[in-house]
Amino acid sequence: MAEHYFTKRPSAEHKPHEFTEELRGRIYLFHTDAGVFSRDEIDLGSKLLIESMPCEPGDTVLDLGCGYGPIGMVAATVVAPGGFVYLVDVNERAVELAQKNLNINGIKNAKALVSDGLEAVANHQFDLVVSNPPIRAGKEVFYSLLTDAYKALKPSGCLLVVIRTKQGAKSLENYLRELAGNCETVAKKAGFRVLKCCKQLHA
Repeated sequence: MAEHYFTKRPSAEHKPHEFTEELRGRIYLFHTDAGVFSRDEIDLGSKLLIESMPCEPGDTVLDLGCGYGPIGMVAATVVAPGGFVYLVDVNERAVELAQKNLNINGIKNAKALVSDGLEAVANHQFDLVVSNPPIRAGKEVFYSLLTDAYKALKPSGCLLVVIRTKQGAKSLENYLRELAGNCETVAKKAGFRVLKCCKQLHA
């Protein structure tokens, strides 16, 4: 069976790669490798999520399933000064790359952690959780991840998720609406949509 990017320790032979990308007005340098999601370029779903992030200076943000770090890195730039971003992934190679990318881009208000779900950040609460979830891991796996992410939100905090329209966006929207009491599509492009649900103060 082919190994997936959500494998804890990818056995794929290393194939280091690097590229630059302009995201929200800043140019970033990325180091990537085999065994991580979208090695050669930032995927369209992640780009749409990055464009849609409603984070503000001072926010505490979680990038759930961070890969080599593009979403969390941009979030850290946006929430500075005063904000902080945690980047978590089960894939140890991805986390190592994410931390390297934070370092080479001079981003100090963020940290990449190996984590099974939200395990490594269990004692934290977030203004925003962003995720390009591992759809191929199966609905049971990523729905559970998003439920845990929702629970980790501060009062009035929001969860932002990108998904291919054809890979279950409608059923995910229904699930998040049931979970949070609200869910809206905040962006659509190239077959992807970004869904947003927020914790309501009058739960």
